[in-house]
Amino acid sequence: MDTVQTIEVARALLSTHGGRAVAEAARKMREAKAAGHMLDAAHWEAIHKAIEERSGLSVRYA
Repeated sequence: MDTVQTIEVARALLSTHGGRAVAEAARKMREAKAAGHMLDAAHWEAIHKAIEERSGLSVRYA
């Protein structure tokens, strides 16, 4: 996933989930890691960071 796609997904999540978008991205990242899908987890981590940067929201996902 390139930077443009990451930002597009981040925008879509913010539009759909509003203030819960950052938590949603963190949840999807945790689920991908738990399933052993490390590339997907990395994509969701990048999306999570993009949402934080755009919105000023923050959620720990460790």
